[in-house]
Amino acid sequence: MSAFSKIKLGDAVTFQRGFDITKVEQTLGEVPIISSSGISSTHNQSRAKGPGVIIGRKGTLGTVHFVRQDYWPHDTTLWVKDFKNSNPEFISYFLRTLKLENFDTGSSNPTLNRNHLHKIGVVFPKEPATQRKIAAILAVYDDLIETNKRRITLLEKMAAETYREWFVRMRFPGYRDSILVKGVPKGWEATQFGQIANITMGQSPKSEFYNNSGQGLPFHQGVGTYGDRFPRKVTFCTANGRKAKKGSILFSVRAPVGRLNIADCEVIIGRGIAAIRHKEGKNSYLYYLLKTIFANEDIIGNGSIFNSVGKDELARFAILTHPNALIARFEEFARPIDQQIETLIHSNSVLTETRDLLLPRLISGKLSVADLDIQFPPSMREGDEEAERKALDSTSESGQVHRL
Repeated sequence: MSAFSKIKLGDAVTFQRGFDITKVEQTLGEVPIISSSGISSTHNQSRAKGPGVIIGRKGTLGTVHFVRQDYWPHDTTLWVKDFKNSNPEFISYFLRTLKLENFDTGSSNPTLNRNHLHKIGVVFPKEPATQRKIAAILAVYDDLIETNKRRITLLEKMAAETYREWFVRMRFPGYRDSILVKGVPKGWEATQFGQIANITMGQSPKSEFYNNSGQGLPFHQGVGTYGDRFPRKVTFCTANGRKAKKGSILFSVRAPVGRLNIADCEVIIGRGIAAIRHKEGKNSYLYYLLKTIFANEDIIGNGSIFNSVGKDELARFAILTHPNALIARFEEFARPIDQQIETLIHSNSVLTETRDLLLPRLISGKLSVADLDIQFPPSMREGDEEAERKALDSTSESGQVHRL
């Protein structure tokens, strides 16, 4: 613990308020515009040099974003103007442990004030070597998570694009030999959605059965708990409500109508969700069918205030059905891809949980890195090489290196 000392946060970093920019002023380019919720757009000019650390000042309060390249910090953020010789990547991890959202100014519009943040008392490792070791351990997890995310994106794009190629552009295996009848291949017929899928509409149990302690089954009321593909487990329910089996497609029936997730375990569904399963078990085919049809949400439904859709309307929704052999062939292609995606997402959940368990122990010094021989991950080695290159480029004719 001797390497750690009590200081004010302002002794470690100096925050600066971000810069406002209107939609009209934005010119799409290579520079990310970082708002409180993350990358909101891109621009062709930067206002801050990377690597940088940005936190949510208002809006999404207290979020922490790390960026390696030059960037534009939005007015909804505070950005670290001066790292005072601290390692930027370490600072990004350190700030996550402070729960900055609890330090708002208390006004009707919650806001983080940089002067208040500078006064926060913290226990901080001043040694750059200690900071880099801590950052390196945590960065290994984040690098693996990002690699998995890229793989997930590529896999889903491959499956979705194949669906569109076969069933939208009608360039399916053997399409050259197919016979067109009224503009579509023979065997493709107009039908209603309820003819190919079983639909279970959700029904919300009384709130007295809800809990956040993991008792019962996960409960999902609507898109508020949706994840990128599988829903987040936030609320649980002990009542015996309407259920979605593992693998069921969770279809939002209230605004926005048509947003999708997949149940990765048995769950209870509330009024905002319908559980949908293909009648012949071809759920991968059904998922990409719905994903394609509802690429634009709210194309069906009604409501005086919020759009919504009932079971009968959803069942009557007109679709084009395809020959069983072709559906089976797509299912054989897409199901292994969906299984890979599920494995990668669950792997990321484990990596995230492990990283978040290590984070406070490393940052506080309870888990010492002093005697560890750290192998720095590629992302940090690349940063070191870039810093060295900039240092060499800034060398004056007299051989003196300017501080970057």
